[in-house]
Amino acid sequence: MRLRTDQVRFYPIDAPQNWAHCDGGEYRMWLRDGADPVDPLPLTDVPPLVLSEVLRDVDLFVGVASVGNDPAWQDGGPGGRFREYWTSYGFGELGASAETRRALLERLVPRLAIADRCTIEGRFLHVKGDRHTYKIHLGSGNILRTPNDQYLCIVPKSNPSAPQAGYLPYEGDRMLAMILSKAMMLAADTKITDPTILSQI
Repeated sequence: MRLRTDQVRFYPIDAPQNWAHCDGGEYRMWLRDGADPVDPLPLTDVPPLVLSEVLRDVDLFVGVASVGNDPAWQDGGPGGRFREYWTSYGFGELGASAETRRALLERLVPRLAIADRCTIEGRFLHVKGDRHTYKIHLGSGNILRTPNDQYLCIVPKSNPSAPQAGYLPYEGDRMLAMILSKAMMLAADTKITDPTILSQI
């Protein structure tokens, strides 16, 4: 049900394969035919382009696959032991991708039809609706609403076959599209008809 990540190591291309059991435990090098174990490379020995590309992939994997991205996952897992992680991910400091998203939103928001209802402050896009004011986290897309920063769970419908509506000045950042979609909806919160959302606002 869950996948935990640990380390990223770089090895020569011809090094024996590493493996670890899915239930945990240490990494082992799969040594065959009398092969000797090989140490990981120091980062200074990894070509800069390779290092950059791999770390970007790692950032995308962690950012997209994290349970912190699931707005409906609030039970914290077995015994609630992951609740603090979910909260810190969903409302904590911004990572590199979210900082880039923030910079883009700072240029984009003033051009929106709802610009007079939006401000960017710290980690959040603040949206003034008629019922409440909302804070959309720029990393996770999670929402807090007034009063008292109450959590508002809005799960977007997934429809990969739906046509793209118009051109937006970014590529591959689904979270940015989700944040903009939520902002548009919340700026007109008196027009919301979804009973699940209405029950929370």
